[in-house]
Amino acid sequence: MIIYVVNNGDTLWGIANRYQIDVNAIQQANQLPDPNNLLVGQSLVIPIYGIYHTVQNGETLWSIAQQYGVSEQSILSSNRLPNPNLLYPGERIFIPPIIHVVQPGETLRQIASLYGTTIQALISQNSLQTPGLLYPGTQLIIPRPKPITEVNAYTYQKEEDAVQTVNSLQSLLTYISPFAYKLTENGDLEPLKDELVLEAAVSNDIVPMMVITNFSSTEAGTNLMHVIFSSPDILTKLMANILQIMEDKGYRGLNIDLENVLPEDRDAYTAFLQLAVDTLHPKGYFVSTAVAPKFSDTQSGLLYEAHDYEAHGRIADFVILMTYEWGWRGGPPQAISPINQMKKVVEYALTVMPADKIFLGFQIYARDWRIPHAQGQIAETFSPQEAVRIATEHKVRIQFDSIAQSPFFTYTDEQGQKHEVWFEDARSAQAKFNLVKQYRLRGISYWVLGYPFPQNWVLLDDNFEVKKLKE
Repeated sequence: MIIYVVNNGDTLWGIANRYQIDVNAIQQANQLPDPNNLLVGQSLVIPIYGIYHTVQNGETLWSIAQQYGVSEQSILSSNRLPNPNLLYPGERIFIPPIIHVVQPGETLRQIASLYGTTIQALISQNSLQTPGLLYPGTQLIIPRPKPITEVNAYTYQKEEDAVQTVNSLQSLLTYISPFAYKLTENGDLEPLKDELVLEAAVSNDIVPMMVITNFSSTEAGTNLMHVIFSSPDILTKLMANILQIMEDKGYRGLNIDLENVLPEDRDAYTAFLQLAVDTLHPKGYFVSTAVAPKFSDTQSGLLYEAHDYEAHGRIADFVILMTYEWGWRGGPPQAISPINQMKKVVEYALTVMPADKIFLGFQIYARDWRIPHAQGQIAETFSPQEAVRIATEHKVRIQFDSIAQSPFFTYTDEQGQKHEVWFEDARSAQAKFNLVKQYRLRGISYWVLGYPFPQNWVLLDDNFEVKKLKE
């Protein structure tokens, strides 16, 4: 799988011809709004098998070929190397896949054993419809090992839409988190229509995770949490209600997403987390939290001060870093999830909690701001696919912020109003996957399903083996 950035004069047919792939395969992977009109700067996922290697000091064509189990000639055939005997550190080389030609009498089990892979991986990699029937001469692509990760996704879609999304992503989700059960001052939880989603989760081997929260689109929830934390009786009642819902509906874990908590309630928040663990662990349930993106423990502000990273990392089974919303809908236009800021949060988190407890938060939507931005203006939120459609409609160039690793563009609407749009594309998604792999984090958590972004899911599948948790 490679990512290609469109240049002047490029056509989909020309790109497909260059990589010797069917045009429809590129269209299917990217779901282009208008395949006949590509935008300069637009990124495309090219679904060809193989990976890129960055040349290191002292490496030769022979040593690289040995590392990946392919021939030197196959690398030469896949790259335009001016001098195969002179490779430069930092140079990117495409490594073609390992191809096995089926011999008479061979079985998938034998081939899997030969290459140290699994039968299921061979079936999946080659889309084998009748794996029991192998014909001599058939070429099989041998899958390379991929890092294992866990994937969570929040959803607040309507139930029917959520079910459809869950079914379409069945192999790419470890957890599904319907958002959310809202706390009340007396310790009750507002009801949530989640039965159909939970049924779809179970049928697809996806772990349902119950989410509780204190805020809504109209309420910050600050005073609400102060009231709850101040009353042992309310806390006891709340935990009993949480446990009852988990048992009744088949949730297997709890995600605690409390935001805008008063700084003076920091210790009370930590005590509540401990109470949840002490209550749910003996019943076989796990507990996770979602925390605001902090760079240090002394970071000030209502969003940050009550979130004690060290305590959450020590008490909870895992922690979701909400590494998004720098470009929030009420602020000025900027990348929503800039990779440079996300990296700072991850590096701080790693000083107080282990990597195998950390999920990287990944937002999958776009924002459209009117410019120049005025205080009080609210940006429109929609999918990355809609962002590409708007850019295509207005025939504008896609720009890319190399520091934030995020694409953006500007356009002028029919009323003469200028707009600036920041969104996610294949490059920004790959940067986030690279961050997960670089720091060996436990997983990825998507906020939020319901915004189509086909490139992301193709790349997720190409980068990782998504872990499924059995009962």
